[in-house]
Amino acid sequence: MPVASPADLRKAIAQRSPNPIYLIVGDDDTQISRLAGDVASLVDDELRAFNAERIYATDRGVTAATIVESARMLPMMPTHRVVVVLRAERLLKPKRKGKADEIPEEDAGEDTRPDADALEEYVKSPEPQTVLVLVASDVDRTRRLYKLLQKSAHIVECWGLKPAKDARVDLRQVAREADRLVRQAVTEAGQQIDPAASRLIAERAGTDIVRLRGDLERLLLYTAGKPRITVADTREVVSAETAQDDWAVTSAIQRGDAAEALRQLALSLESGAVPYMVLGQLAWFVREKLAMTDPRRVPDAIEALFRTDIDLKSSGGDPRVLLERLVMELCGGSRTPAARRG
Repeated sequence: MPVASPADLRKAIAQRSPNPIYLIVGDDDTQISRLAGDVASLVDDELRAFNAERIYATDRGVTAATIVESARMLPMMPTHRVVVVLRAERLLKPKRKGKADEIPEEDAGEDTRPDADALEEYVKSPEPQTVLVLVASDVDRTRRLYKLLQKSAHIVECWGLKPAKDARVDLRQVAREADRLVRQAVTEAGQQIDPAASRLIAERAGTDIVRLRGDLERLLLYTAGKPRITVADTREVVSAETAQDDWAVTSAIQRGDAAEALRQLALSLESGAVPYMVLGQLAWFVREKLAMTDPRRVPDAIEALFRTDIDLKSSGGDPRVLLERLVMELCGGSRTPAARRG
């Protein structure tokens, strides 16, 4: 089947006529997360506990066979069952260990894992009432499983600022698209931006859509309430000083390493990072990363972000202390009695 666009997928969902299998692949985590959520909307809220399942292919005990078992389960009541498999690159681009696992040329693309056949057989004959969504950051296009998906699934590529994986990149076109995305986001926020400021954000991102969205998120948070964003505003957010170790704090939080997260926060603030910039970065992490990896923690994390935002705006404490408290909560630590009283 030809590659489908995100618009094609959303149209099928709106018409409630989805394909039984989708492969969403790319590096644009924001768009991928939204598409996965759009597919999940096929299931009514009151039936989601029964008819919607989110599986992480990297979790212990998850195999191709267990994914197929979930996909074969019939939905409650005459509706769709949605199974979203995240981190599916483990299935579609597994790491090979040494020459012993190399695939002979005549068997190129064959998966040597004992349970791979289960998913391959499912792709050949999917459950008609189930929508199986495989979400992967990348795929091995030589594998038999991917070739079967090409025949049966709708493949949606979300490469952000890149036209497609491994495609030739026109840097001028990429810069124009990045600039367009910046101006569009600023307009939707009810603001205006100087052309030079928009270009600065776009040039810094290059072909990295994650960096573009992160910088833009922080810029909008930093300039909240201002009718026009200037070059000076942009430099405050994306200057060389504030750009170093850009995601060190959020990476440490994602690992649950509170000590390292606090250390990186201190380095960031001491090098001139703006507290609102750091808060915007943490907000992006909660929405785009934590929501994918541990959705149960998202409500508490959003509450902590909201409280910190209010405290910063109302001078409810030293900004560094407020951010340290937030980092501890995002790492899974409990709030202190003092913080609760605050």
